[in-house]
Amino acid sequence: MATNNIGKTKRSTDDLIDDAIDRQQSWLDNRRRFTRNFLSRFNVFSKPESEQPKVVVVKTETNTESKNKSVLKSYWLPILCALIVILLALFIMLFKINAPVKVITPPVPEPIVKPVARQINSPSFDLVRIENSGNIIIAGRNVRESNISILINKKIVATKHTNKSGEFVYAPSDALAPGNYVISLIDTDKNIKSEDSVFVYVSERGYKNSVSLLMTKNGSKVMQAPELMDGDLVVSKIDYLDTGRMVVTGRALPKLRVSLSLDDKYLGFARVSDYKNFGLGADIGKLESGKEYKLNVRLHDSEGTTVANIEHKFVMPEMTGDDNTFYTVRRGDCLWIIARNFLRRGVLFTMIAERNNIDNPDLIFPNQLLQIPMKD
Repeated sequence: MATNNIGKTKRSTDDLIDDAIDRQQSWLDNRRRFTRNFLSRFNVFSKPESEQPKVVVVKTETNTESKNKSVLKSYWLPILCALIVILLALFIMLFKINAPVKVITPPVPEPIVKPVARQINSPSFDLVRIENSGNIIIAGRNVRESNISILINKKIVATKHTNKSGEFVYAPSDALAPGNYVISLIDTDKNIKSEDSVFVYVSERGYKNSVSLLMTKNGSKVMQAPELMDGDLVVSKIDYLDTGRMVVTGRALPKLRVSLSLDDKYLGFARVSDYKNFGLGADIGKLESGKEYKLNVRLHDSEGTTVANIEHKFVMPEMTGDDNTFYTVRRGDCLWIIARNFLRRGVLFTMIAERNNIDNPDLIFPNQLLQIPMKD
């Protein structure tokens, strides 16, 4: 029994191997036939070599022509648009000529300007200046051939008669003593007072340190400024306020530091802006009238070395009692800094904006005149 079983198993294995060999041989035969059929379709080996190049060339040309026709048929619209764009570009570059346009304007006769007589409602100032000798010169205008009285600190010091143009000049021979003065005018014939007045500070150190300021309802205008200069450092204005605060403004080299001291007591410093302007406010307390003080404004470089120094000695005059303080806006200014210098705190900028009817506190302009509220 055992011998029969082993023989049957052996014959079955041989059959499987034979079948596998037959299948493999059949697969190879099929592959060979497929390959021959595939190559014969391309006519590579089925014809002589002399005919192959001719047939291949013909088929290639036929395929290329069919492909070109297919591409033209599918993409004719984009190709047409591209050709139109290219033609338009060539036309613009080659044929368009920018000929100058000639504008012919009809001759316009020159307008006839008739001089308009200036209407004068009240006396006004043209000039108030302190001379080197300390003498003052006052010039102004009113109605022609009228009488004008000049008042200094509310007292009439002279009466002048205007000429045919309505102008007058007052130049007293005696110099004014150092101190503060308020000058105004009055039409003696009609008893009309001038709308504007002039504040004058006469310094003991001469006209170079004296100040003349025209005070109007819309602000103030400097008629004569003190000449305080040392190289690149210039002090253009010094304000002393009734609140015991001093504000110094001027010009210097940008991004450097300016310090302030009074009688050698350090008061603080400020940076010069990119527009060469600086402003520095400090509390100095009440200054005694008639007492001499020494003010120093110094310019320091990046290492802190003093490169310029302005020393200004002055005798404190009596205060005029005028509540109006004015400031002229410079490039780079903002209401916050102006309020900090004059009112001690930047958050009080709204008071300045309200006094000057400024709707947008972030929008102020160079040379704009601002009235600073000191006793609100």
